[in-house]
Amino acid sequence: MSLNVALEIGSNYPVLSEYMQCRERVSLIRGPRGSAKTFSTAQRILQQMTEQEPNDRGERRTRWMVSRDSYTELTTTTIKDFQAVFRDLDGVYHPHGVGGNGPPTWITRPQTWLSDGSMLVAEVIFQSAGVDDAEERIKGYQLTGAWFNELSGCRKGPWDTARAGVGRYPSGIDGGVTCTWRGMIGDTNSFDESHWLHPIFQAPPAGWRCFNQPGGVLYSGQIGPDGRKVWLDNPDAENLANLPEGYYRDLVHGADDGFISVLLANEYGFYVEGKPVHPRYVDTRHCSAPVVLEPDPKYPLVIGLDFGRTPAAVIAQHLTHIGRWHVLDELVSDDMSAALFGPELKRKLEREYSGYRVMAYGDPAGDSRGQATEHTPIQMIQASGVPCMPAPSNIPALRRAAIDNPLMRVCADQGPAFLVSPKAKNFRKAMQGGWCYRKLRVQGTERYDEAPDKGPLSHVGEAGEYAFLGGGEGRAALRPAEPQMQHRGLRQTRAISEWAPEGEWG
Repeated sequence: MSLNVALEIGSNYPVLSEYMQCRERVSLIRGPRGSAKTFSTAQRILQQMTEQEPNDRGERRTRWMVSRDSYTELTTTTIKDFQAVFRDLDGVYHPHGVGGNGPPTWITRPQTWLSDGSMLVAEVIFQSAGVDDAEERIKGYQLTGAWFNELSGCRKGPWDTARAGVGRYPSGIDGGVTCTWRGMIGDTNSFDESHWLHPIFQAPPAGWRCFNQPGGVLYSGQIGPDGRKVWLDNPDAENLANLPEGYYRDLVHGADDGFISVLLANEYGFYVEGKPVHPRYVDTRHCSAPVVLEPDPKYPLVIGLDFGRTPAAVIAQHLTHIGRWHVLDELVSDDMSAALFGPELKRKLEREYSGYRVMAYGDPAGDSRGQATEHTPIQMIQASGVPCMPAPSNIPALRRAAIDNPLMRVCADQGPAFLVSPKAKNFRKAMQGGWCYRKLRVQGTERYDEAPDKGPLSHVGEAGEYAFLGGGEGRAALRPAEPQMQHRGLRQTRAISEWAPEGEWG
């Protein structure tokens, strides 16, 4: 049998067509679900296998790695799509032991005669990028090219490791030819501005090409009576002819705006599959974007602090004349002690909020000494010049209520009693669902973890809860402890401090 390879799906759509014909060292495509990214990439790889220069035996030899973060998705989704393209020359897929205790690596070796009399001889290694020893495994591969399917779900480490391995097969000592093309290919749904891919798509490095498909739906610019965006079908969406009629319209129904904007409209944004810790938050209602909220000098800043090795601070104000909370700003960190975080917070307040009174409330656990120091995190914050005290409670239900209460209220002007400035981007992301109860993989039912995921956004989310709890929200739930609250009320009054310029700290 001989094979005459021709592009099919991509040639009908402008972005897919250009992507499939691209031969830069690195090419990436971002698009919505259902836009044929995966199928087209498999077609492109088959095409590029046939473009390899034949060796002195007439063999066009290439070796590819195909990767996806989840081993389950790799074997049940990516391999299935690959087989749909390689159906006429599919080799045998079999697990290949590479040492260690992780999942096996799957390998297939498709080969066939081509219409010009040469022979396509390929090897394809399917490697999960999410296993613990992924980088060690990838480091040992000598490749022609690598494809990362759903790249936004992968860490950058495996991607960078694979880049070092491409171009090393075939070798000139075996048949007298080297790579006709070498490089990396990646397809992905959209992602948010903090993802490692975002700066690459904004300004691709030399030798990189980034392709952006049109979304399956478009934002109409209107907000519906339920407070959510109104979405319209996009007539320019790619691959519509191969999708069920009304595919995107049906997916919009019942979905939240995060899912729609990222996975269907192909907009930069944030979406996590899980149950948000604060499900009453609606970004189109509770975020002032694109308008940055300015502080009001008549009111003190209320700051919440969470500690650990990734301290976070949320800066808010309660505008009591209208009953509205403004989350103005934040300060987040990575691998930093409270002793270092305190001065960072002090400098930020001096630089951006000079002259404002400050009320800071930290995780009550931060009032306890660690084994390595005689000073508590709260004492370290105080030593930096930021007046800080323990928040009234650390009971999760009370902390949740401190934010949920204003989320449900409206002010006298009928506007929301809770607004987040776009400056507080990590807190906003946490409220949108980045801080969530992870979905459990239980067949036949939808269940979630009992405690929120302790991911990177949990710290800024908890810092916000301490700010609102310390600022007076959730008191109704604390009424049985009224004497204690009266005592803490006196302490709160003493915690108010005027913010002074550098050198004028009392």
